[in-house]
Amino acid sequence: MIEGVIAAFDDARGDGVFRDNRGEALYFHCVNIRDGSRTIEVGVRAQATRAVGHLGFDEVVDVVAHGTGHRRSSAH
Repeated sequence: MIEGVIAAFDDARGDGVFRDNRGEALYFHCVNIRDGSRTIEVGVRAQATRAVGHLGFDEVVDVVAHGTGHRRSSAH
């Protein structure tokens, strides 16, 4: 698992950006939020597993939020 923060999330599209502790931005879709939620707070600390997505690009899956962030819809 890698540590990071939810940098952006678009409620309408159901996808977002996870920024790891090294600063790398990785895509994720809401179906990859472990607790089954369809949304996640921007700014919240999180853990995730790096994987290769269906288009062949690195993304994160099994996203787990820790604590709270600030809720705002972000369009990347």
